[in-house]
Parts: sequence; C-alpha cells; structure tokens
Amino acid sequence: MKINGKQHYLWRAVDQHGEVVDVYLQAKRDGTAARRFFKRLLRTHGSVSRKIATDKLRSYPVPHRKLMPDVIHSTEQYENNRVEQSHEATRLRERGMRKFKSIGQARQFLGAHAAVTNLFNLGRHLVRAEHYRNLRMSAFTEWSRVVA
Repeated sequence: MKINGKQHYLWRAVDQHGEVVDVYLQAKRDGTAARRFFKRLLRTHGSVSRKIATDKLRSYPVPHRKLMPDVIHSTEQYENNRVEQSHEATRLRERGMRKFKSIGQARQFLGAHAAVTNLFNLGRHLVRAEHYRNLRMSAFTEWSRVVA
C-alpha cells in the first residue's frame, strides 16, 4: 500500500479460522523486516504454531530457520489464500478512504479494523442458524459494551 507516496508493506498473520492474529506495517520487505515480524508474532501470540503458510518471498526462510526451526513452513500455491482474503477488506477500505496520509493513521485503522473483523467474522457456514444468531447477538452486545 502507498502511504504519502511511498510504498509500505502490510504483514498479517491469520489463524486457521480466519481470525487476524497480528497486523504489522513496515517500509521494507527484506529479511530483517521478516525477522522483526516473526519475533513480534511470537511475543504477542505466545505459542508456536505447527505450520505456517507464506507466499514465496525469499526473505522468509532465514528468520524461520532461526526463530522457529521445528515449525513446518509451507509455500504451496493455495495455502496463503486465507491471508490474502483478509487483505481484501483492507484494500477496499483504503480505496474508500482515498489512501492513508501517514503510517500512524494506517496502523491505527488496521489495528481497529482487525479487532472489529475478528468480532463479527463468525463463519456462518460452520454453525447452525440458531447458534449463529446467538453468536451474532453476543457480538453486538460486546460491541455495544466496547463502544459505550
């Protein structure tokens, strides 16, 4: 994404259920940036996953080997789709807002957007209608409590 005319890269970690675990915005997309993102992810998430799926960026393998040697690293063609789908809503919002003016504004929006998405992304196809309605009501109750 472009911020104030300069290219920045959005790093996003998504779990197996499609919930955003971490969002990070950086100016570079090299090995140091990948290491910084993986360290931040390990620090905030706490536990190590059994498997991570990334795109085929060549800066991923070195921090992966150093920080998480026991984790399976997959770069198969369709394994990264869940992360790419989570980027789509951000791109739509960015276009609607006519670009971000600063990194701080983008980080603030992305953090809030990830939290709201996680609250309302319920996976309708995975649950029965009655259970979905209950989950939806609890999500709106939580939203009302947070906003008030």
